[in-house]
Amino acid sequence: MSETVPGRWSAAEQEEIWARWRRGESFRAIGRHFGTHLHAVRRFVARTGGCRRPPPRRAEGVLTAAEREEVSRGLAAGESYRQVAARLGRAHTTISREVARNGGPTQYRAGAADAAAWRRAERPKPALLATRPVLRAVVEAKLALRWSPQQIAAWLRQAYPEGPEMRVSHETIYLSLFVQPRGALRRELARYLRTGRAMRCPRGARSGGGRGQLKDTVSIRERPAEVEDRAVPGHWEGDLVFGRGASAVGTLVERTTRYVALFPVPGGYKAPAMREALAAAVARVPDQLRRSLTWDQGKEVAEHVRLTVDTGLQVYFCDPRSPWQRGTNENTNGLLRQYLPKSADLKPLTQADLDAVAAELNGRPRETLGWQTPAARFLALAEAG
Repeated sequence: MSETVPGRWSAAEQEEIWARWRRGESFRAIGRHFGTHLHAVRRFVARTGGCRRPPPRRAEGVLTAAEREEVSRGLAAGESYRQVAARLGRAHTTISREVARNGGPTQYRAGAADAAAWRRAERPKPALLATRPVLRAVVEAKLALRWSPQQIAAWLRQAYPEGPEMRVSHETIYLSLFVQPRGALRRELARYLRTGRAMRCPRGARSGGGRGQLKDTVSIRERPAEVEDRAVPGHWEGDLVFGRGASAVGTLVERTTRYVALFPVPGGYKAPAMREALAAAVARVPDQLRRSLTWDQGKEVAEHVRLTVDTGLQVYFCDPRSPWQRGTNENTNGLLRQYLPKSADLKPLTQADLDAVAAELNGRPRETLGWQTPAARFLALAEAG
């Protein structure tokens, strides 16, 4: 296939690019298909922030390309505007205005007239956040706190119940960040999103990876039903978030409230150090909110039997390569990447540092909690005893 000129994709090629992009193909794979470099494809997708623009549509009632061809032929044959209009079933004033705005009878060309009509139709209205500075300021402040667009939109409805001018959908916030011609929001605010990307990407399948087999484990399939339906609080999911240089931070998430607790893992993440760190973290949880812990098959919890003896916390284990069985924890770990990126060395972080991160995350309203915060839900349960 011949080299495709970047930025000059045909309509069919553009459709193919978006179709492959939605399927999760890489820029390199798409570029290879078209015989061009991956950067050409990346530039094309990035122009609209990864958001496919809806195909242009001709407004109802306007002249079509075929009708403009008929106008051009009629003028060349010396027909009057009324004769052309009668043949097309149009008002003669429609024809006269069409010809006048495109160079007059002697200069009229159907192709140029149709292209000019499409250009005139591109009249994007100002973005909502560009026309409401107070709303924009509030949205930017919440984004800087790492609130998601969904959280911001829901919070605005609760904070301003009688103020329609303070409403904005989460999709509008995303578009204002990703699609810069609409850019009412500062582009750099995209780094506060969970993904940190300034471009929407298709969701791809995620695969888990087990880290070995453990002995004397209790399967997740043996957990009580109360754990699965989140009816009883005190059941936790746990994992490690890894950073640079084999550094790691332990994460615990309570299934009912989505409350997160973080703890450092000194001495790497070998089993003895991990058991001690986990026991210390569990000791900070009220007794009535310690019922079970679900972990993956990682060897860092090889001393799980002793952990249960020390803390009274029954440990259940997911099936190998099945991270979705700890879905609450997996989702939370994704949120934590805004604070604990893979490129960061996590060893210097103290318990106070991690408590500050957890406090900010627990202070975000969650849709699954009716837009309450995990901190408020957890505190209410702890006080209720």
